[in-house]
Amino acid sequence: MDRRSYSELIRLDTFEKRLAYLKLDGVVAHSTFGGHRYLNQMLYQSDEWKRVRRQVILRDNGFDIGVDGWPIKGQILVHHIEPIRIEDLLERNPKVLDPDNLITVSLTTHNAIHYGGDSKWPPIDVNRTPFDTCPWRLS
Repeated sequence: MDRRSYSELIRLDTFEKRLAYLKLDGVVAHSTFGGHRYLNQMLYQSDEWKRVRRQVILRDNGFDIGVDGWPIKGQILVHHIEPIRIEDLLERNPKVLDPDNLITVSLTTHNAIHYGGDSKWPPIDVNRTPFDTCPWRLS
């Protein structure tokens, strides 16, 4: 596999196969941009990004990894299939805004792509309540 892409990804028919295709197995807390994080934040605030992000969400129907029947509950992230680097932003590499390099994912799936996951994929639905992860805020 030379370059991963949406065109290749959609040929895979299951969530598990798509997740395996996308996995980067990075190091937890490894910084992609470090002190240059402002660059990707500028990208994500741009009109160009907002336009292509909307296009990708519509294309994927808001489904996790674009798999029919896997609606994303909560925030929809748009993930770069081929990771972007500082140079890509500075040189305006077309892959940064190329829909063939983008896919919709949930936060859980995004973390599994970057940092690995366990055998509990696909994720199990959990009913959340306010403050269930920070009970000290109840007082």
